[in-house]
Amino acid sequence: MVVVVILFFIICPIVGYFFYKQLRQKAKPATIVGEFVFIGLFIIAAASFCLGWLFNADDYYAAIDPVDGGYTPFASKHLPTLIVFFLLAFFGLFKLWLKGRSLPPLLFSLCVVFVIMGIPISLAVIFQTGHNTEQRDETFLFAALPFFYIVTSITVLFKIVSAEAVAASSKTYRNKFLNYLNQKLTKTETQPLWIFLMLVPVFVIVVAILMLFGQDANSITKVFTETTTWNFSQKTHPPFLDHKGHYLCTVAVCGTPNVVKPLRLGKRHGHEIIVNRQLLIANAFEELIQEKWPKLHQIIRAFYDRYGYPLSKKINTAKGSNFVYRIMKPLEYTFLIVLYLCCIKPEEKIAKQYT
Repeated sequence: MVVVVILFFIICPIVGYFFYKQLRQKAKPATIVGEFVFIGLFIIAAASFCLGWLFNADDYYAAIDPVDGGYTPFASKHLPTLIVFFLLAFFGLFKLWLKGRSLPPLLFSLCVVFVIMGIPISLAVIFQTGHNTEQRDETFLFAALPFFYIVTSITVLFKIVSAEAVAASSKTYRNKFLNYLNQKLTKTETQPLWIFLMLVPVFVIVVAILMLFGQDANSITKVFTETTTWNFSQKTHPPFLDHKGHYLCTVAVCGTPNVVKPLRLGKRHGHEIIVNRQLLIANAFEELIQEKWPKLHQIIRAFYDRYGYPLSKKINTAKGSNFVYRIMKPLEYTFLIVLYLCCIKPEEKIAKQYT
């Protein structure tokens, strides 16, 4: 399985590069490589954004165990508005990147407007996710995607506007009115005004369409404010739930018996659980770390509480449990080696777990 994953991450970029090379046949090789690397970073940023969202997905009105995850920075009720604006922004950016001024005039204008609308929304996302009152460590995962969008948008827009200004300055029209408009548009100091005049009606039209599908007129602001624990949040959340303490190793025991090899029943916090050797070794290793290096144990436990438990909730099938059991095998052997190096009677320590 590990080999398959490694091959996937090796083959995908290679195939993606050749596919992108076909799309950009007219571009220089250095440009193609640079753009492809940038796209790769963009994809990584998007993946980190999704990962951060995965661990912070609950709405403000839900009572949660903070170990499970956190509250979402974007209100679910108004999320369609944010998604639509981002899709339009990325669509416009993609079109302008590939086609530039060769797009039809109306589509070109709309793409520019969509891209510009995405910039303040991206800034709002950065500010919204920049701080969490619960001091969760995943906040940095949200910043990369909107930051990359802003940088890319400004770069593409600057390139297009500069090229268009040069081209327009050399054009003349027989019609005096058209010639007058052309000269006005070539002046960089007036360009922001023209862009603003186009932004307002397009924004209003998009909002009006979204309202037909149940969104509010101010959903673009409510998506940030109707949240809790984030910068623009204006809601409070219910008291946190007590931590229940089901972990990844315990979930792995729920797999197919001939794979995970359950040994016996054990007791954890007064409840009976099924244990296997992998779980016993992992718990014995944790106990050893707690005894010998308590500060290191606190760091490991905090990390495991934050990531292991939320992940375990996603694994609720026999196949998933079997997969977890197998990928934890290297860790199991590592824990066992450490136990045999540091304990006088390692097997006794392992056997007494959950008794």
